[in-house]
This record gives sequence, C-alpha cells and structure tokens, in this order.
Amino acid sequence: MNLTRELLRLLIRVPGRRNTKLIKWLQKRKLLANAVKCPRCSQDMKMKKRNDTSDGLVWECRHKSHRGKKYSRTLRVGSFFEKSHISLLSWMTYVYRFSQGLHLRQVDMMQDGIAKSSRTLSKMASVLRNICHRAMKRYTRKHGQMIGGEREFAVLDESNFCHKRKYGRGRIAPTWRRKKWVFGMLGVKREQRHPVLRLVKRRSRHHLVPIVVKHVHPGTTLISDEWRAYRGALTDLGYTHFSVNHSQWFVDPHTGAHTQHLERAWLTYKTRIWRLRGNRTEQMLKQHLSVIEWTYWLGEKHRHGPLGRLLKDIRHQFPV
Repeated sequence: MNLTRELLRLLIRVPGRRNTKLIKWLQKRKLLANAVKCPRCSQDMKMKKRNDTSDGLVWECRHKSHRGKKYSRTLRVGSFFEKSHISLLSWMTYVYRFSQGLHLRQVDMMQDGIAKSSRTLSKMASVLRNICHRAMKRYTRKHGQMIGGEREFAVLDESNFCHKRKYGRGRIAPTWRRKKWVFGMLGVKREQRHPVLRLVKRRSRHHLVPIVVKHVHPGTTLISDEWRAYRGALTDLGYTHFSVNHSQWFVDPHTGAHTQHLERAWLTYKTRIWRLRGNRTEQMLKQHLSVIEWTYWLGEKHRHGPLGRLLKDIRHQFPV
C-alpha cells in the first residue's frame, strides 16, 4: 500500500483505536523504538498501558534488582518526538501537511486541533525546516548541487524577497528595510526542475558569476535577461548564453529564448514563503529556500514522494 494512504488511514480512524495502530506504524517505520534497555539493570523493558500519558503507553521495567519498584520511561525515548508534549496524532498530521504543502496556515491548523497556539506551531515548523535544511546540506556535500549538462538548460534570474506588511500597516523591523535579493538558477530538463536558490547581498557580477560557475556544468546553455552582470562574462567562461530583452518582448523572436520557467517558479516560491511569513529574517528565509530545494531535489525523487523522504530524513537525524 502507498505510504501516504497508510498514514491517512491511521489519521482518520476512530479516536479510541487510533494511538495503538499509529504507534505500531511508527515503530515499523523506525520513528519509535521497538525495544528499550533499562538504564538501571540493562534488561529489556516492556511496553505497558498507562492512561495518565498522552500516548497511553510507556516502557516499564520491574526486574527483581529494583527491589519491588518499577522503573518507567516515555514511549518516545530517543526519538524525534521525545522532547515534545504534542500528541503523536497531531505530530503526524502536521508532518503529512508539511510534506504535501497543504493547509499550513496557523489559523487553519489551530481550528483543526493540531495545536492550541501559534507559538507551538512555529516551533514544529522550525524543527521540520531544520531537518530539510540539514538533509539538503548532506546531499550537497556528498553529491554536489550541479545543474545543466546534456539535454538540460539553465535559466538565471534574481528576485526581491523583501517582507511585505499587511495593508502597509504595522511596525517596520530594521531587517525588513533591506532588500533581500535571491539569485535563482533553474535547471530545466523535460518535466524535471532543479532549482538552486541563493541569498546574495548584491546583484553584481562579482556576486553572481561565481555562483553560476559553482553550480552549473561548463558548456551548458544559459538563458537570462539583459542584466549587466551577465554581459560577456558567461560566454567567456565556456557557456552558451542567450539573453532576452524584457523591455521589448518576453520571448526573443530570433532565438526563441525566454525565462518564463523561472518567472513562473518565482510566483510559486514567493506565495509559499509569504503565506508562511518566512521572509522576515535572513536566517528564516534561507531555511525556506532550503525547503524549496529539498522538495525538488530530494522529495519528488523519493519513491514514496516528499512524505517518504521526510520520514527518511527524520530517521537519519533521530535514529532510535
């Protein structure tokens, strides 16, 4: 059965039977421990029911060396959920929504009972963003993050991700006044898209061209607008460069070159980040950009989709 269908069936079951089935599913996926050693006697602990806990189960040990006393540990020991008081059902509902990009507004999630406060939801989002950010860094260190090459061209563009106040009202933080330029490179190969998004201080040749050299294979066909930072520099480095004069047309009538792939992608990226208010600080914006890269580079390539990849990255960072 599909991984997403399995999880959805567990999330919509009758409340009285939900926890036990979900716990077994998490143990099967190695998100919860199947066996725990007692820290006092080093014997295997047993899973016991306890109604005074949110999970309804705990790890318990009643070995004779305890002299009649029982020693218990939380069901979440050593796992991703250990330091959280949120129910496993709420956590997995949020993990599912995060991986699919569905109904992530805090108002919607509080109405659905995932959490009672926006502060809790912000912490949950920060934990998952950090997992995706670290997974993307591991992938980059191991395989690199190169686009272009045979049968793939790259589109270059820059976009401003400055924070926008609602109706132009409210306090303006010092970091909001400064423009946040994001330099984007989108590798296009048939239906596949591989974005490389970097926050840059300036849009000068000194800042942009080294990023192109680092992430684009030599000899790749590049398409951009006529921003002066690209003029002559990319051709001299061995790239085939086509430019489009956007003051006259969107598609060059002579070469057929256009940047609509990345222009359309900017709308998708910005809508997602602005909806989550992720462009208020540079650190938060970098994490959101990493999540977008993670979605296209890792999430969509996994055999179980973004949900399967997210569970895999959770297991890697929190092994049980």
